[in-house]
Amino acid sequence: MAEKEQLDRAVRDFIWNIVEIHSQLEEIHKSWAQILGITEPQWLILMAIDALDEGRGVSGIAVANKLRIHPAFVTNQTKKLELIRFLSRAPSPDDARFVQMSLTQKARAEIEKLSIKRQALNTTMFDGLDEASVHYLNQRLVSIAKNSRLASQKLSIGVL
Repeated sequence: MAEKEQLDRAVRDFIWNIVEIHSQLEEIHKSWAQILGITEPQWLILMAIDALDEGRGVSGIAVANKLRIHPAFVTNQTKKLELIRFLSRAPSPDDARFVQMSLTQKARAEIEKLSIKRQALNTTMFDGLDEASVHYLNQRLVSIAKNSRLASQKLSIGVL
């Protein structure tokens, strides 16, 4: 098999592995969301806010960018999460036109209840990989994600 064909095969295998991983992660997110009585997108919004918040709250735009979804959807869903007291929304101290969102104590407590199960799940998913291997894998995935965005942009404007 020629080198180009081998690379094409390896890329196809990689893409199918990512599709499989995505599908499994979606099921896992649905399960976590169901435990909390929310939807999978709402769970992902909570996780994004948790990941992005450095103590000042997080803008809807930042959440939308992290999840690659429309900001209006974030606004709609975060209002629902606020109603069930999982989020607090407050005007940004820098610009009152924008809202900063933070997880409430209720949300943090509910997520904490899941932490032992989440740690066990992570151990199962990354069995056989040490911290250095996971770090290396993450670096490669960041590069592939960046290159994928570039390829997608090129395809959408007809450059490829």
